Amino acid sequence: MEVHVNGDCIGCGLCVSTCPNEFFMTDGGTAAAFSPEVGSDLADQVQAAADSCPVSAIEVR
Repeated sequence: MEVHVNGDCIGCGLCVSTCPNEFFMTDGGTAAAFSPEVGSDLADQVQAAADSCPVSAIEVR
């Protein structure tokens, strides 16, 4: 699984609270992924974060 936070991010922090092992807040106030490659151990949490993003800024492939 691959994950990317696109430029639509509004910095609400929901993804960070849902999956802190994959997402973090940047100094610019938006979210980013620690790694574009997500292991199976975090796949469910990453998908939950993507599904709950209010602006659909998390792209999962």
